[in-house]
Amino acid sequence: MTSGVASEALSNPKRWVVIYPAYIDKKKTSKQGRKISKLLAVENPTSVEIHDVLAAVGFNPLLERTKCYPRDGERDFEVQGRVRVQLKNDDGTPKHTQKTRDEVFKMVAEMIPKLKTRQPGYTPQAAPTSSAAGGKKNKKKK
Repeated sequence: MTSGVASEALSNPKRWVVIYPAYIDKKKTSKQGRKISKLLAVENPTSVEIHDVLAAVGFNPLLERTKCYPRDGERDFEVQGRVRVQLKNDDGTPKHTQKTRDEVFKMVAEMIPKLKTRQPGYTPQAAPTSSAAGGKKNKKKK
């Protein structure tokens, strides 16, 4: 009996490697889902940061914000989400220099602290919304 997923092409997102933030979180234990060494892990990674790092390196990641890690009891919105990434082409050849899941996990954990949002002194700048400001001054109370 063959599984439906195993018979699909490697380019199908269902066959891509899944990365949850818990896999590279320094605060998690291996029983809670951490997959790499604590020395290499990062504190409080988010799925958005993982996506940004993979996109910057040249992968074509797929961000799934609504998915939760099954072992995580918190279900915190900030930690919620997962990223899928393709490691092999349809013919089985590696798509990038990182050939295994562990290599990708370690590379992501190494790159996250270098993100601009993780640098000391970074303050997120709110984008000006002209429609919200213009709408308030024209409204009258009844």
